[in-house]
Formats: sequence, structure tokens, C-alpha cells
Amino acid sequence: MPQRLSTREIRRRTKQIRRAIDGTRRRLINLKFIRTAQFPYRPPSVPKGIDPLPKKSKTGSSFRTDWARRTPAQTFRMLFSEFPMRPIIQFLAKPSMIGIDSLADIPNYQPVIFVANHHSHIDTPLLLTSLPIRWRKKLVVGAAADYFFSTRITGTLSALFIGAIPIERRKITRKSSDDIADLIDKGWSFMVFPEGGRSPDGWGQPFRGGAAYLSLRCNAPVVPIHITGTGAILRKGRNLPKPSKTTINFGRPIWPGVEESSRSLAKRIEVSVAQLADETSSNWWEAKKRLYEEKTPTLHGPEASSWRRAWELSGRKRKQQNPSRNWPKI
Repeated sequence: MPQRLSTREIRRRTKQIRRAIDGTRRRLINLKFIRTAQFPYRPPSVPKGIDPLPKKSKTGSSFRTDWARRTPAQTFRMLFSEFPMRPIIQFLAKPSMIGIDSLADIPNYQPVIFVANHHSHIDTPLLLTSLPIRWRKKLVVGAAADYFFSTRITGTLSALFIGAIPIERRKITRKSSDDIADLIDKGWSFMVFPEGGRSPDGWGQPFRGGAAYLSLRCNAPVVPIHITGTGAILRKGRNLPKPSKTTINFGRPIWPGVEESSRSLAKRIEVSVAQLADETSSNWWEAKKRLYEEKTPTLHGPEASSWRRAWELSGRKRKQQNPSRNWPKI
């Protein structure tokens, strides 16, 4: 049976604890003590001959973003996307949308994987203010871990303002794919730029297969999107934006096949985005004809010198500015 302490004994021990706390506080204030203090005021030293444990990084792909998907952060993000993000995007990009009605057949509570080409940092806020609100409410954006999550400050801002989650540029790791798949299974939609980075010259880059893998794993549809004009606003290497017109072309949802491979689905996704680019630069009928003839221009541009690629790109832009309206021959 524990011994009961008298009132005098309790007071005496309380004074001892207070003196110990006060002494610790004075030692911590003392600069000399801080410099020479050892364990437990500092981490213990590692014995010679033993490799120290590697420090766990809290930035990059290890940055935690679960707090950004809770109700307070979600509410803040929705309010921020309406004001000031939407007025700023309307002023800078003047977006026009094509094919948004193709999303009407998707069930209301079906999570979607949005896949788009990538020319500028404007692409993300442009899509965030253009998507229907039923997906914007629960949407995460795949962002480069080495760029947007290189420090705690940039990681926190990216997660809070655009709902970003860190992914590796080169490949999606097992941990990243598991985390994203869990979010999709919980009803979150996912937006990703499968090129892995912004275009350096205005032409597209090869698509990576992460979106196709997630679509097959979660049985979620992929919505291909092609964005035109954002490179003129804030291309890679430019610091100040310049207002211009943009076009967002939404394609029909792509559902994964029963026994389809990830490589086959990734090819279908890239061809769909290329077909949307062809449709934007010419017209729907001509783009469809080239699609069925398997002559759709690729997003990558010609394998030629830089001046030739720039010349070809300027020709495509002239077609976009002066589209010809060719009706089918009956």
C-alpha cells in the first residue's frame, strides 16, 4: 500500500522541484551552458564505428499534406479560387472553353484523373478555376517534389493554395502511387501534367505512364485536356506575366479497358491530347479525319533544329488565330 505523504513533506518536495526547474531555466539562458550542454539538452553522440541513422527529410516527396485536405484548408482554398484567383486568371488568360459538356456523362461522385499538357505555371490556376465545382471541391494536384516542396514554406503554400501533393518527376514511387490511389478511392480527383515539367520551347514532351497506372488501379476515368496560349502569358524562364488569350479543350472521358495494359492506356491518353491540340489548331472535322487516318500530329513537334521547330510552332499558332471552317462533304 503506497505511503501517504504529510502536508509538510509535500511542500518540501514541491520546493525541490521548483528549485530544479529554476536551475534548468537559468542554465538554458546561460549562453556558455548552451554551447557546452550535452545530452539530454542535445542529441546523444554516436559511438565510433557506428554509422549514424540518416535524418528523415521533411521536404520533397516526404512532405506531409494531409492537413491541407481537412475542412478548414479546403474552405480556404475554395474561397481563394473564387477570389482573387478567378479575377486574376480572367484578366491574364481570358480563357475560352471547348468540350466542357463532354464531362456531363460522368457520375456525380465519380473521382476523375485530369491529364493536361504543361506550358506554364498559369496552367494550374487556369484549370482550377475552369473545372466544374463538383470536382474542384475534392481535387489534389500532382506537383514536382523537387520544385514545389523543396522547402517547408513552398510546400505549405503549394498544399494550401492549390491542393498540391508531392510526386517525383522521373517516376511515381510506390509510396506516392499508394497515397494517390488511396485518395482516389476515397473520392478525391487527381490532376496531373504527365510531361513532368513545363515545355522549354512550346512543343510538348513525352507523357509518362503514372496517370494510366492510377486509372487502371482505381478504375477511374481519365479526362484529357489540351491548353493553348499559356506559354505566351508566362513561359518557362519568364518572371512577369503578360496577358494573352487561352483555350482549354476538354476531351471525352477515357475509361480503362478490362485487360488493357498501362502502356496501351498511356498511348491512348497521349493521342487524345494530341487530337485535342489538332482540333484547336484546325477544326473538329479535319482533326477527326486525321485521327481515323492515324495522321494526327504529335505534341512533340518535328525532329529538327531549334529554328525549324520554332517556325513550325509559329505556323500552328497562325492557324489557331485564323481557323478555317470546313464542313464535311456530303
